[in-house]
Amino acid sequence: MMENNNKILLVDDEPDILEFLSYNLEKEGYEVHLAENGLEGLNKAKDILPDLIVLDIMMPIMDGIQACKEIRKIKLLDNSIIVFLTARKEDYMQIEGLDSGADDYINKPIKPRLFASKINALLRRTKNDLEKSLVKVSGVIIDRDKYEVTVNDRKLNLPRKEFELLSLLSSKPGKVFQREFILSSVWGEDVYVTDRTIDVHIRKLREKIGEKYFITVKGVGYKFSEEL
Repeated sequence: MMENNNKILLVDDEPDILEFLSYNLEKEGYEVHLAENGLEGLNKAKDILPDLIVLDIMMPIMDGIQACKEIRKIKLLDNSIIVFLTARKEDYMQIEGLDSGADDYINKPIKPRLFASKINALLRRTKNDLEKSLVKVSGVIIDRDKYEVTVNDRKLNLPRKEFELLSLLSSKPGKVFQREFILSSVWGEDVYVTDRTIDVHIRKLREKIGEKYFITVKGVGYKFSEEL
């Protein structure tokens, strides 16, 4: 059996389903907790702070949709992945589940190997996303979660748009970001700004962080240097 530190909460009103799913997840090395309705699941989630929650949609006392909405109101559970189990394949039900804050859904009847593989993939993807929140490039550390930038052990307090521009460019060093994409990603499509706005922010970043990091591709846009 593999070992890992991930905690999974299973919430379903059918004991056979709980036993079946917990058995397969424990074989993967997960720490598994069980609840038999949405309210019990909500209370357990507050207590154990699971990495991933599997919620059945149709349950007594509190259904999965409502439980998901309540879980998403809890700051400590922001990073918990929520997956719905459902025997109902209607599009509107899947849309309602995702709109309530779920990350994915799995249809019943459940295939053991597919279920375990999907859970593994979701947790792996989240781990990768968290690792990407901290970017380190030749003396520059960009912490996207904390909105902090450190250059050669010196912390900088960047204005929000400068930080978001830096964060975008550094997300894929070497990739050329077109001006139109930069404007829509950093400033949004509903805000009117000109190309000159990007140039001004790039100039400020060059002054604060260093010329060598920001490369102009004439007629196209900018890229964050991958060769320093």
